[in-house]
Amino acid sequence: MSRWSAPHVAEVHGQRICHRIAGSGPPLLLLHGFPQTHMMWHAVAPQLAAQFTVITPDLRGYGASSKPEGTAPYSFRHMAADQLALMRQLGFDRFHVAGHDRGGRVGHRLALDAPERVLSLTVLDIVPTHLLLDQLTRQVATAYYHWFFLAQPSPFPETMIGHDPDAYFESCLLGWGAAKLSDFAPEALDAYRTAWRDPETIRGMCADYRAALHHDFDLDAADLDRRVTCPALVLYGADGAMAKAYDVPGTWADRFSDMRHAAVPGGHFFVDQSPEATVEALLGFLSKIH
Repeated sequence: MSRWSAPHVAEVHGQRICHRIAGSGPPLLLLHGFPQTHMMWHAVAPQLAAQFTVITPDLRGYGASSKPEGTAPYSFRHMAADQLALMRQLGFDRFHVAGHDRGGRVGHRLALDAPERVLSLTVLDIVPTHLLLDQLTRQVATAYYHWFFLAQPSPFPETMIGHDPDAYFESCLLGWGAAKLSDFAPEALDAYRTAWRDPETIRGMCADYRAALHHDFDLDAADLDRRVTCPALVLYGADGAMAKAYDVPGTWADRFSDMRHAAVPGGHFFVDQSPEATVEALLGFLSKIH
């Protein structure tokens, strides 16, 4: 962590986006997922910073970034536009993107909406949003019930979670692939707890999931015939819920023109469980892109 900058806040796209920067070299944007913050990259970013300029923001609605009112502002399209604006303000017109969970969905939308800006895309432990919702199975609905709980009308999920945020969100960290709380570094857990104990963060995360059902599904439906043309890598937890329910690379085969894939030891949160293997997979992919 010592090689990371202190957190900065950029005013971009009408939002305040908290982020850190590390290293030098080609720009690499790392996007976190639910229910984490940019701190999920704490063991990975310093290693990648030996070869890349690594930028780790908090998505809108999460961490120390803005939490606008409403649901539509939390679509992956809006979140992607935040990151495009951030990277431009930082002086990067083209860059690599890697995103875990919600961050992977933001990265996918970013590569569709601004293909000229994205050098490569890595998605970590997700299947396409439209596919997951359109072909929902009992197995996936059971494992990913939170998609539908968090998307319920306000203030129902916010009220329920607000009674004990730690209990709820830690249960999420322990799901989707048999993680243990000890898999997460104490400093990362401290950052997550600080974030999710804020009622505004709870509201923002619920709005993110409402937007997926009410906005992103339709946005993705309109783009089912489009492919991401930059080099793409699909990483997934070998023991995660997605690997048990899907052929994860197969779900992306008709959405990426140039795709590699690899399983990493661990569950959904394999970045925390296997940071060295995650770095190895990312560097092995990125080193082949010129």
